Amino acid sequence: MLDGKVLLVTGASRGIGRAIALLAAENHAHVIINYNKSENSAAELVSLIEGKGLSASMIKADVSSEKEVKDMFSWIKEKYSKIDVLVNNAGIMRNSLLAFTDTEIFDQTIGINLKGTFLCTRYASNMMRKQKSGKIINISSIVALEGNEGQTVYSASKAAIIGFTRSAAKELGRYGITVNAVAPGLVETDLIKDIKPEIKNKMLSNISLGRIGTPEDIAKVVLFLSSDLANYVSGSVIAVDGCQTI
Repeated sequence: MLDGKVLLVTGASRGIGRAIALLAAENHAHVIINYNKSENSAAELVSLIEGKGLSASMIKADVSSEKEVKDMFSWIKEKYSKIDVLVNNAGIMRNSLLAFTDTEIFDQTIGINLKGTFLCTRYASNMMRKQKSGKIINISSIVALEGNEGQTVYSASKAAIIGFTRSAAKELGRYGITVNAVAPGLVETDLIKDIKPEIKNKMLSNISLGRIGTPEDIAKVVLFLSSDLANYVSGSVIAVDGCQTI
């Protein structure tokens, strides 16, 4: 489905990003695995992909740093001369009641989740405009649509991504670039490992399909949006939540 495509996944060393990168590689994209701190996990994923006879590379960059993002895209341009798909997946979640949320948590969350999406999209779209093609997929969350106690800042950052996605889609469409968002529900990753069992069970009771999602559930939707099957899909927000939000 992605033969010959160059695809960058931010925060790809684990969780949803890892599943996206692996599935894209299995569909014959060359996958660039961005990481910040988890070098060993990123290297293990590259080895796994290459061991399947597929293609991957890795690059370190903090997506909240403009210099590091600029350097990452300069490296991509020099090495591959193009970028076909950007998946803005890198993100953090620091749960805290509003009254106990300090400014440092706010700055870190907005810096990685929102500023990182902005920076990577800006530099990727600069390359894509010249190509007259490209696909950008931003990972949001269903809490952006419904909110959640203890996740005020996280919800705000993910809601902003939806507004950013829709505006970018309108702006970049004239260049043949599609921009969409995926809003995962409760997914079995490290981000939810600290959620108390009683809270997790309450959330699970609201999921019509009766199970927590997997990273692979999200990766399959990203694969669709990355492929030619989604050439006429832009400005959309796709909830992947087992029918939790309606």
